[in-house]
Amino acid sequence: MAFSAMFTSSLQSFPISGCKTRPNYCSQWASSPSAILHSISSKIPLGSRNSSFFQNGFSLKSSIVSGFSANSGNSSAKSRNLSGKVYATTATEKTIYDYTVKDIDGKDVPLSKFKGKVLLIVNVASKCGLTNSNYTELSHVYEKYKPQGFEILAFPCNQFGGQEPGSNTEIKNFACTRFKAEFPIFDKVDVNGPNTAPVYQFLKSSSGGFLGDMIKWNFEKFLVDKNGKVVGRYPPTTSPFQIEKDIQKLVAA
Repeated sequence: MAFSAMFTSSLQSFPISGCKTRPNYCSQWASSPSAILHSISSKIPLGSRNSSFFQNGFSLKSSIVSGFSANSGNSSAKSRNLSGKVYATTATEKTIYDYTVKDIDGKDVPLSKFKGKVLLIVNVASKCGLTNSNYTELSHVYEKYKPQGFEILAFPCNQFGGQEPGSNTEIKNFACTRFKAEFPIFDKVDVNGPNTAPVYQFLKSSSGGFLGDMIKWNFEKFLVDKNGKVVGRYPPTTSPFQIEKDIQKLVAA
């Protein structure tokens, strides 16, 4: 059977449009789409699963859902256990050190300057409901672990509710004056869409995810180890204090 026909046939076995008759399927799709997609994939011949359709956007690479990692079986994928959770990273030759970004003052900064350090990378905003708690906790964690080789890299982004509308100068003054932020703040970037900054393309692809796993909102966080590899990804509602145990393990490694 042709791939397109097989895929269509497989999808039809999941009554997404028939929620009235089989509501459990709808809740299963909402709570675990990667499980549904895995079931679909099992019905598709191996050769078709290697097609460009699955490789570009509908891939079954590692998916992180509420701390649980579902791996497609790629033997080259790596995982690390932090605080009892498994975080999966897709195989890639690149590291965070391969990228150069602009800081808040417009100067080029090669991220290779952070080699050997543990990094927490976060997209920040000045007018979000999460702003006060996150900036306060980020500053506290930074002050505590910076002497042990820890850095926070903050990337302003205005893609979520227009909550980072200011200029770079305004953003810098806000963070440094109101929250006494001493960690590096960089140029405002896009983290989703066609203009996604290359460093965020790397972060998202390295942490797996379902259908590209877009950044959900302000203050989503990526934890990078001393080798420049992404080992943890945390939703916006995960506070910096909740990540502290994972940071401790990495700085001590």
